[in-house]
Formats: sequence, C-alpha cells, structure tokens
Amino acid sequence: MNLKIIWMDFIYSIKGWYRSRGGMFWSLAFPVILILLFGAIFSGVGNSKYTLYVQDLDQSQISEGFNATLNATKLFNINVVKPDVNITQLIKDKNIKAVIVIPKGFGQTIINSKINPSAKVNLSFYYDPSDQTTIQVVRSVVSSILQQINMNISQGRTIIGLTEIKTITENFNFIDFFLPGMIGFTIMQGAIYGSIERNTKYRKDGILRKLLTTPITRTEWIFAKMLFMMFLAAITTILITIIGILVFNMTVNITPLVIIIIIATSFLFSGMGMLIGRFVKEEETADTAAGAISFPMMFLAGTFFPLEQMPQFLQVVAHALPLFYVNEGLRNSMIYMNQNEALINGGVVIVFAAVFFIAGVILTKWKED
Repeated sequence: MNLKIIWMDFIYSIKGWYRSRGGMFWSLAFPVILILLFGAIFSGVGNSKYTLYVQDLDQSQISEGFNATLNATKLFNINVVKPDVNITQLIKDKNIKAVIVIPKGFGQTIINSKINPSAKVNLSFYYDPSDQTTIQVVRSVVSSILQQINMNISQGRTIIGLTEIKTITENFNFIDFFLPGMIGFTIMQGAIYGSIERNTKYRKDGILRKLLTTPITRTEWIFAKMLFMMFLAAITTILITIIGILVFNMTVNITPLVIIIIIATSFLFSGMGMLIGRFVKEEETADTAAGAISFPMMFLAGTFFPLEQMPQFLQVVAHALPLFYVNEGLRNSMIYMNQNEALINGGVVIVFAAVFFIAGVILTKWKED
C-alpha cells in the first residue's frame, strides 16, 4: 500500500472540493439545514397545539366555564362555531378533524344534578379517525376535564359524559394519508432532480450552446422535456396507486381533478428545477442543491405526518410551500372525496405551476453567461 499515493489523492480531493465553491457551499449548508429543520420540528414536541372546534348550543355561564377550561390547557387552538351553524355540513365543507358540541341545557342539567341523582348530559365529540394523533389528545384532555368536573360536582358520579361520533363513514388510516403524499413527493423529486441535472450537464457539455445551431426552438425543447417529465409522473402515480390497492387494500379514486393536479405538479417542480439549475453552474453540485430544496419541503409540507404534530410556526411555513397544496389536493380528491377542498388546493397548485414554470422558461438560457 503506497501511503504517498493515498495522501496525494486525499489532498487532490480536498483541493477539488475547495475549488468547487458551489459544492463546498452545499455540502456545508445541507447538514446545517437538516439540523435546523429537525431541531425545529422535534424541539416542539410536547408544545404543539391542536386545532379544536367548539360549538356551544347552551350559551350559559357553565358552558362558558367549560370552554375557558379547555383554553387553559394551552393545548388547543380553539375555533368557536356559532350555534346556528349546521355542524355536520361544516365538518364536511372544511374537512374538520375534531369538534366538541355542548348541548342545549348543559348548564341547567348540572344545576339539577344537585337535587336529581339521575340527571345526566353528554357532550358530543365529532372526530375524524384518520387523524389519530389529534383525536387521542382531544379525547384524553376532554375526558380528564370531565372526570374532574364530575368529581367536583358529585364526588365522582358521572353527570357529564362524552358521546363520540365519527365524521366519515370509512375507516381511513395512516396509509391513506401517506399514499397521496408519497405521489406528490416522488413527482417533486423526479422533476426537480431531473431538471437541475439535465440543465447543468447540458450546459457543462456545451449542448445547450450547440442547440442554437439547430432548427429546434427553446420553447419546443422545454416542452419536449416536459412531456418526458409528465410521462415519468404518470408512471410513478400508477405504480404507487397499484401497490396501495393490491398490497394495502386501499380504495383510491382517480378523478379528472387528480390528473390535472398531477400534470400541474409536474410543471410546477420542473419549473422550480429550471430556476435552481439556472444558478447551479457545476454538475457536481446539482444533486446537493436539489436535495437542499426538496428535502426540507418533504418534511415540512405534511408528506409523512399531519401538520398538527409540528410547532405552530412551522405549520404557517407549510402553507407557503407548493408541496403542501399538492399533498392536500391529492388526498381530498383521491381518498377523502372532498372535492371542494381538492378544487381549492388544486387551484393553488395550478397558480404555483404557472409562476414557476413561466419563470423557469424565461430564465433558462442556451447561451453561456
């Protein structure tokens, strides 16, 4: 073993790394991004707030006191629903995961329980079984509060109970949540990596410059590449869907809106890849640059777990990420069949796609700077 050769090769690698300023930057920036990302997500464990809707049909001082107790736990972002709102329709329209309904006569029943041992009243807990994390937290906290109230009122006799009502007829589980997110994530990865690697390689090899001497226009070349990216997106979607159906016995609905969202997603992230590729000069740094963009988005956009498991400020960040709307649009259209929500999210994806793709086309040049 020639140690001198090993040492010289080692020094050459360091010099090559140092001379590639882009590679040096991304190799240092990527781990920093990861620690900041995971630190932000998991440092908030135990401090996350969960969204809970409360409809008070009683409007009494006692029901207001119950609401104040829920607020005092500091675990919930409570949204108050007006008494005249149809709660089942609201749950469907807004895809609400957890609702507590305080029935009319709640306060009077508690007052009567002091002289009437048989007096009882139940709160209604509407919940979506697909979001087990939120449901377990709400159920545990509300049950503990009711247990304490019953103890204070009657030394433990059950005056106030909890009636649980599922808000969807099908028993969705984590794989139902995961599959559409996996489709969106896979299309994003393929489009971003493909666009960046292709553009940087073609620029480095002088292919982009040589295309100026051919009859093909820049628009024709870009759309030809887009057809290929959409082909890959279609293959990916079909493959993942077939696995979900055959292996996990899922019920997946392929609607025209799903196809539109997938096409828009391909355009969106291809445009994003073209934008990034415009500023990545070296082929060696392409993968790292793509990972630095796609990897954080993958975790922050609700691909693998619900946003409510993250701190509040990261939930705000998620709503600014294109992948979030892709994931939500596919979930609502493919799995939950909430077409109103799917249409809204799909519209946002189309807007993002138009902005990024047009910007990518405009900034992509065949000439060297």
